[in-house]
Amino acid sequence: MLEATIYDRLIGTAAMISEPLRAAIATVGLIEIAPPSHASLAERLFVEVVNQQLSTKAALSIWTRVEAAASAQAVAPRDLFVPGYEALLRGCGVSANKVRALQAIREAEEAGWLGADLAALPHAERSAVLCRIRGVGPWTADMAGIFHFLDPDIWPVGDVAAVGVLRRLTEREDTVETAAFFAPYRSILARYMWRTRDTAHAAA
Repeated sequence: MLEATIYDRLIGTAAMISEPLRAAIATVGLIEIAPPSHASLAERLFVEVVNQQLSTKAALSIWTRVEAAASAQAVAPRDLFVPGYEALLRGCGVSANKVRALQAIREAEEAGWLGADLAALPHAERSAVLCRIRGVGPWTADMAGIFHFLDPDIWPVGDVAAVGVLRRLTEREDTVETAAFFAPYRSILARYMWRTRDTAHAAA
């Protein structure tokens, strides 16, 4: 669970910026910061690559088909991310570019690029390493930082949902400038923006 002191700081900062922003965070309340859901960084990156530029529902549907295809082959999904399975993955709905990215992530892991030492790097340095992998860009690196490494201070400027909700609640165009007021808890702000989006969708 998010520490109450951090929550209070977010509420106080939001109150100085925008009443709708403060109200949105207050409505969500204390959130759970779940531990990493994937055993390795590569596993997280596989999922995030599939998620790129897709709705949560569409991405989940594609990943479910990938898991089913792997199960039918009696292998793990990662075992499909090698030459020879391109047509199978395309049949699951994975684009050709994403297939190549999934293969590149597996290759990077095998080459030792995704070792435990990345956890000790500042986000900017870690992101630079990850973005050397084909198909991994700043947004994917940000998602890995927030959800796998649990870095509390990343504002995902490339995330349409987080940026859009913050703009709507503050009526400020420059979300980087706005999010800076929440340092060193910009990742937590992003989590609140996503939760606010999800709550609005559920109520629609």
